[in-house]
Amino acid sequence: MEKIKKVGITEVVLRDGIQSLLATRVALRDLVPIIPALDKVGYWSMETWGGATYDACIRYLDEDPWERLRVFSKLMPNTPQQMLIRGQNLVGYRPYSNKVVSEFLDKSAENGIDVFRTFDALNDFNNIEFTIKEVKKLGKHAQGAMAYTTSPVHNLGTWMELAKKIEDAGADSIAIKDMAGLLKPYDAFDLVSNLKEKLSIPVHMQTHATTGMSTATNMKAIEAGIDNIDTSISSMSMTYGHSATETLAAIFQDEDVVIDLDTQALEEISIFFKKIRKKYSEYEGDMKGVDSTMLVKQVPGGMLSNLESQLKANKQEDKIELVKEEIPKVRKDFGYPPLVTPASQIIGAQALLNVMGNVRYGNLSNESKNLILGKYGELPGEVNQELLSKISSLDQEIKEENSEDLVTMKEELKKLCTENDLDDLSDNMEMLLTYILFPNIALKFFKTLR
Repeated sequence: MEKIKKVGITEVVLRDGIQSLLATRVALRDLVPIIPALDKVGYWSMETWGGATYDACIRYLDEDPWERLRVFSKLMPNTPQQMLIRGQNLVGYRPYSNKVVSEFLDKSAENGIDVFRTFDALNDFNNIEFTIKEVKKLGKHAQGAMAYTTSPVHNLGTWMELAKKIEDAGADSIAIKDMAGLLKPYDAFDLVSNLKEKLSIPVHMQTHATTGMSTATNMKAIEAGIDNIDTSISSMSMTYGHSATETLAAIFQDEDVVIDLDTQALEEISIFFKKIRKKYSEYEGDMKGVDSTMLVKQVPGGMLSNLESQLKANKQEDKIELVKEEIPKVRKDFGYPPLVTPASQIIGAQALLNVMGNVRYGNLSNESKNLILGKYGELPGEVNQELLSKISSLDQEIKEENSEDLVTMKEELKKLCTENDLDDLSDNMEMLLTYILFPNIALKFFKTLR
């Protein structure tokens, strides 16, 4: 049978696979041995950075995230390196100035990133436009993404309008980011068909396996003409993660679709990650198989596994079901933002506060207040008016961190290093960016560099 359509694969095991299944806890030293095999497979790209990787490296692993990126790039010369970036939020949890965003993108490209997938937690185009245009200036692949969700205020028109803005901004491709596995197979067929009909740029997709629909959704997207899909090696797939790379390749073998990968290398990689998953099993969530309740609660795999991990650390894992029940209620009150970082963390944390306090919104986090007041961007729907009035009338000042002035932040870092008997790191842009993004935990990390 004549092959008429080639579909590229973005392998996510080194970033979102690990983030979703093992709370991003896998150390670089345990990944290095398999990188040459990954480079042989023939992936369209390898997602190696971004998301929670930066945070986890300095918070839990005592690793320099920039060095992690450099190692991946050096050992995978044949495979483009891809990262996930949260638009103006970068890899942090609040919006940053254009100057900070520009410096971060420049350093990421310099250290090896070829493909920048940029999205906004609220699908506010204003929060990704600058990133797309800056990536283009750097001569790298700019991919704009939609954070797919379902709600009374989201429909096909929502996604088509955002997609056209992304294309018009000069993006090289567009991605559907289905972080909670909510995209149903036939809806995927309709969405991809419309995108392929109306846009001239390639269409990519990532969908999680949490609800059990991911493989069928990928199949229907391929049937609709999608150009690229995200998958994860079989031994690090499913549950909170993604459909297996080998499964999708096998489904279309001898059909009119080409997914051209080195199957021998895939087998070696799968065996390797089976051992990795066992070694780091303490960080894996409790879910087995499929959680269909996510079709209502919409909690992404990465958010759920990290939430369970946090509750376990505080010996409060018995609260997980109550928190899961509370999350959609908070989301509705907050104007139906998609549950993706940083909105997912804000809503998840607020749901936890509500459950622990036994009073809904008795304790409101600063992040919740800022989200509701539009500090992160325009919310898709209407905020609960009683909640909005409560926040607007609060006497206490809502904390707003300022990273607009790089010179000021540089002076702060220089002073911090002096006070803690550290070498002056303020002239190192990578270290300065670490301080700007994570000021509360940067010092602990800097002390590991002695």
